Amino acid sequence: MTAPRRPRYLQSAVLTIVLAVGMTPAAYANGTPGNTTAPPADESPAGDRQGSTLLASVSQSRIQVTYPDGRTGSGSMEDLTSVDPDWEPPVCWYEPAFTPEELKSAVANLKKNGGLGAVNAHEFWTSGIFVDHYEEGKEQDNFDVNSSKNTMAKGYKDYNTGKDGMFWRSVVRKGHEEDTEAWDCGRVMFWQDAGTIPDDEHAPTPETLAAYAYDQIDVPKTEVELKPRTKSTVNLPTWVWLDKGTFKDVKVRAELPNTGLWAETTAKPVALHLDPGTEDAETFPASGDCEINADGSIGTPYAKGKSDETPPCGIRYLRASNGEPYPLKASITWDISWEGTGGATGDLPDGTFETTQDMDVQEIQSINR
Repeated sequence: MTAPRRPRYLQSAVLTIVLAVGMTPAAYANGTPGNTTAPPADESPAGDRQGSTLLASVSQSRIQVTYPDGRTGSGSMEDLTSVDPDWEPPVCWYEPAFTPEELKSAVANLKKNGGLGAVNAHEFWTSGIFVDHYEEGKEQDNFDVNSSKNTMAKGYKDYNTGKDGMFWRSVVRKGHEEDTEAWDCGRVMFWQDAGTIPDDEHAPTPETLAAYAYDQIDVPKTEVELKPRTKSTVNLPTWVWLDKGTFKDVKVRAELPNTGLWAETTAKPVALHLDPGTEDAETFPASGDCEINADGSIGTPYAKGKSDETPPCGIRYLRASNGEPYPLKASITWDISWEGTGGATGDLPDGTFETTQDMDVQEIQSINR
């Protein structure tokens, strides 16, 4: 027998409660496709995890991120952008959330104080339904809104107290709480024996963690060295370079507690691409791609007496800017690879970061050496 679906409502703000206290009992969901009914303003959940009150954001993963080599670079740090516009880290996945004892204590607190509790990234229930499903063993609708099948989850007895394992729950990547794809992880909180991973297409894998780590990569925001600096001359080359050590590999490690899963994602700078900001210019090399040298430098620093030479990395402007500077764009390409649990390895799409510098170009055909 299929259980009737319960009322669900759309909340535009990020829901941050898992098992909460002090709210009017109700049942609703976050971002149900096609539903535009908002809950009352005073039902906006918020909180943290303290004692027996278990609170956590539906978009706050338990994945732990560290930087094995420390933060790379100094000054401003910026996010990478994937060169593949169709690629992005997973929108949702499942993670261990509660031990039997934690869940039982939290539901007891919920029964005593009232409020709501999340059994996945969207469904928020009152204590009665928690008791029905996790204490008394009644079946529960999985709310498979993106599936043609309406599946049912078997119930549990006394929160599986005494068993070795944890209840797992869906997590949505921050900023994507209202994406339709986030409903792909629609199972209500379910049991998983210790030392095992769910047999589910949205179960976490080393590659999931590698993609999560990719999303945490910061690279130094550094302008390239120019000679002449910010002001060039028609038909004379502008040398472009970066000193060695300016850009180094960036490593981010992601681990998911209580699973044994980990991945370390490495971003390695491999090339600098120059876009002079006008068609009236030549780049060196012609492709505009300056490879990184073996010592980590890019190009060759300008030296006195080289003004007429062709730089290994640079630009020659063919027309004056006439008071409107050309936007010289310099983007670093980062090769992304990863390794993880059980010797797993792989590659992810290259990342880039772009900076823009204004270039004034003057109509003078000679310079002092």
